Amino acid sequence: MEFGAHLKTAGGAHKAAERAGEIGADALQIFTQSPRMWHHPEVDPDAAARFRAARTDHGIGTVTCHATYLINLGATDEDVYSKSVEALRRTMLTAQAYAADGVVFHLGSHLGRGLDAALDQVIPALRAALDEGKKRSRTRLVIENSAGAGNTMGLTLEDIARVIDELGRPKRIGVCLDTCHLWATGVDIRDPVCVDELVSELDERIGVDRLVCLHVNDAALPLGARRDVHADPGDGLIGRKLSVILGHPKLQQVAAITESPGPGPAGPDTSTIAALRRLQKAGVRRHARA
Repeated sequence: MEFGAHLKTAGGAHKAAERAGEIGADALQIFTQSPRMWHHPEVDPDAAARFRAARTDHGIGTVTCHATYLINLGATDEDVYSKSVEALRRTMLTAQAYAADGVVFHLGSHLGRGLDAALDQVIPALRAALDEGKKRSRTRLVIENSAGAGNTMGLTLEDIARVIDELGRPKRIGVCLDTCHLWATGVDIRDPVCVDELVSELDERIGVDRLVCLHVNDAALPLGARRDVHADPGDGLIGRKLSVILGHPKLQQVAAITESPGPGPAGPDTSTIAALRRLQKAGVRRHARA
């Protein structure tokens, strides 16, 4: 298992790779644009080359780029929808230039219509993004499960599987599971039986091989709150029981990336990555004893 964090790119994306090496991470997630804005800068080949070099120099394995939060592939407003499609497409272009493993994104909201009614918008949008560089790229589109607020799509594995099936199950579609989002939707990942059932459902409906990364975020709000409020790994209401999912035998080839705020203004640090490693080791020991 690789361990990493979402890190800031101030000064250039290569700075995030350097920071990842400094804190002992071997996985990394970054934004390629402001997460709260539509504008996406053009790919800078020199910046991409600096990032790739820094990634190699600092031993960073899995890299994901998180798309802007504004994307809503279920939008009924034509302007919002077209901007969403373009944002996903541009993020894919930049991620490919960075040789990233995936573009993590949220499907958005069906606005009360239900997933079925929104699929005729979702599927063409994903195909447009997949068409970017498909002959040469290994970068995958990575659907993240949602926390459940605002009629969001991708709330359950069943919903995500439906989207993947409608696309024809292309190889370049992957999945990210966020532990805080699972908790927010009522999945008690402190319970080993619940996690076993989750992993079995993932494998049956989607395939564990499509799981690109775990977002390992503790939760600051109660189980089933349908709100996404993070705490640092081990410091929230899930607490040390994050070890249950981190130590699951079928997930040991997956990158564990935290989006936690970190202990100080600099964000995640060596203690954050060390906490992830401790939780994983505790989980592996528990599974070995079971």
